[in-house]
Amino acid sequence: MRGITPCLWFDTEGEEAATFYSSVFPRSRITDVARYGSAGPRPEGMVMTVSFELDGLKFVALNGGPEFTFSEAVSFQVFCETQDEVDSYWSTLSEGGQEGPCGWLKDKFGLSWQIVPTRLTELLEDPDREKSQRVMAAMMEMRKIDVDALERAAAAA
Repeated sequence: MRGITPCLWFDTEGEEAATFYSSVFPRSRITDVARYGSAGPRPEGMVMTVSFELDGLKFVALNGGPEFTFSEAVSFQVFCETQDEVDSYWSTLSEGGQEGPCGWLKDKFGLSWQIVPTRLTELLEDPDREKSQRVMAAMMEMRKIDVDALERAAAAA
């Protein structure tokens, strides 16, 4: 097997999206742009696919037409070590998009992301069930995840 590569279907914004995503994440780049030829089905010369890497992971953006759009049924998780990382990814990816609950957002292309501080996962996996449930309740009230607020919830008795 040669690996698995997510293919993201866009109407016409594939190159714009790949360029944007490549600017957001470290170790990211566009690796190839292919264009439609005379056989179609879209106009000759139009960008067909854009191959790109985000933090070393391979993706393809396909300009396939308006028939399909993104939904929350598929999202990408971005794990962050610090609140500053959470804040940066949240503000950059949600700009022109839509903030959702519990660390979820849709970017300006409609693609869903989960901005997750690693500390959230650690607190939710704490063997003290009451502590983890306080953290879960606090997280359920948030849009962008606030690590300090999670820590306060974990410490509450």
